[in-house]
Amino acid sequence: MTRIADSSATMASLDHPIPQSSNTNLPARRIDAAGRAHVDLRAMFALALPLVANSAVQIVMSLTDVWFIGHISTEALAGVAAVHWMAIAVVLGLSGIGMAVQTVVAQTYGARRYVRASQAVWIGLWGALLATPLFVAIGLAGHGILSPFGLEPAIQDQAAAFWLPRVAGAPFGCATWAALGFFNGIGRPRITMLVTIVMAVGNALLNELFIFRFGWGVAGSGLATSVAQACGLAVALAWFLSPQFRPRYRAHLSWRPQWARILAQLKLGLPMGLMVAADLIGFSVFQVMMVRLGAVPGAATQLVMVLTAFAYAPGVGIAMAGTTLVGQSIGAGDRHWALRLGNRAVAMSAFYMGGMGVLLALSGPWLLPLFVAGSDPQAGAVVALAVKLLWFAAVYQFFDGLNLGSSFCLRGAGDTRVPAILVLGLSWLLFLPMAHVLAFAPGEGWFESLPGLGWGATGGWVAVILYIMILGTVLWLRWRSRAWQALRL
Repeated sequence: MTRIADSSATMASLDHPIPQSSNTNLPARRIDAAGRAHVDLRAMFALALPLVANSAVQIVMSLTDVWFIGHISTEALAGVAAVHWMAIAVVLGLSGIGMAVQTVVAQTYGARRYVRASQAVWIGLWGALLATPLFVAIGLAGHGILSPFGLEPAIQDQAAAFWLPRVAGAPFGCATWAALGFFNGIGRPRITMLVTIVMAVGNALLNELFIFRFGWGVAGSGLATSVAQACGLAVALAWFLSPQFRPRYRAHLSWRPQWARILAQLKLGLPMGLMVAADLIGFSVFQVMMVRLGAVPGAATQLVMVLTAFAYAPGVGIAMAGTTLVGQSIGAGDRHWALRLGNRAVAMSAFYMGGMGVLLALSGPWLLPLFVAGSDPQAGAVVALAVKLLWFAAVYQFFDGLNLGSSFCLRGAGDTRVPAILVLGLSWLLFLPMAHVLAFAPGEGWFESLPGLGWGATGGWVAVILYIMILGTVLWLRWRSRAWQALRL
């Protein structure tokens, strides 16, 4: 009993915020000879580069999946295209409590409430466990979810085969994000990168084993991702509970569920998940539209989406650095410094993505043939259309950088509800109807009441450009409004 009481007292003392004086705990802060504060770009890059590298490893995972699936058949690639973003949207939509870990950890770390930071991880893990039955139920409902979209039977079968293991195994991904959110929030993204490398290597080996050696096809690819995430979770938890973090964070003592804090973190995280899910569901329905136009537009759209991850995923890495820096600054008690750091993170994300989008479009004719089977009679048509669509994607990359940078900085400040509503409205009420009108001719789409211009894949991608430009601008204005400075977690 004495030992338990002593441990509780120690945890309480560590969890109490230490008074801040002269803001010496501010991140990425450099003082010049005249005593003026400047943003330390080297410190920002030191935090952002491992997160960018981590995102690059995730690109490798996505490209690995596409490479293996593309060597099955065009129908397999189109089937995965039909559910790729939809599966990710479902996973992220139900994983908000884990996504909130980085925000809570960053702010509590900035306030030096170290035990509270480790407790946020356990809350994310409890949330993943409680959501497991829902993941499994949605995974089993794949055919029912896809049937209203009117896909070709062969493509729908491929899509459903991928959907079940990918979604049902997603609690491992949710729990892994919770654990990695801790390392990102305390400014240790190199650990996140190493764990992701473990998952990427495991995913490649398991794809080869499950798809071709065991003959499980696209279902093997979905299962490979889930098993690789389970391996990553084991490594991340071993690191989290290691002696390296025990003295300060008491991670081995903060595991007990506290329902009030679980509900509070769920309240913060649900809009995060909704915001990402609303955007991704919009893109998933858009991809289904492209697949409905035919296997070639569907496969070409999937290839473009995967290749633009070279711009998108590192942009996410830079934006995630913004989440950490903004959160730590707010925790340390300086919201003006949070604004300065957030502005830099948004600018870095936007200019990186804009430049990378152009490079991808220029290199498309050499990269795209690597991801299709040369023996497939439709391979040439897929590549030709994808080369064209890459230039459409290049047009909106800068604004997607504004979107990512602003949304992740707002996340670091705990401003999640209004951005979620904005994304939901723009995605479902603007983007999807506009894509339907531009892509389908009258009678081709799902809604006969809507007019149709029949521009095919070109029209659909025009809608993408307009949507991202508006979304990026609106979220940037939300960040610049400083409304988040009045929020308190």
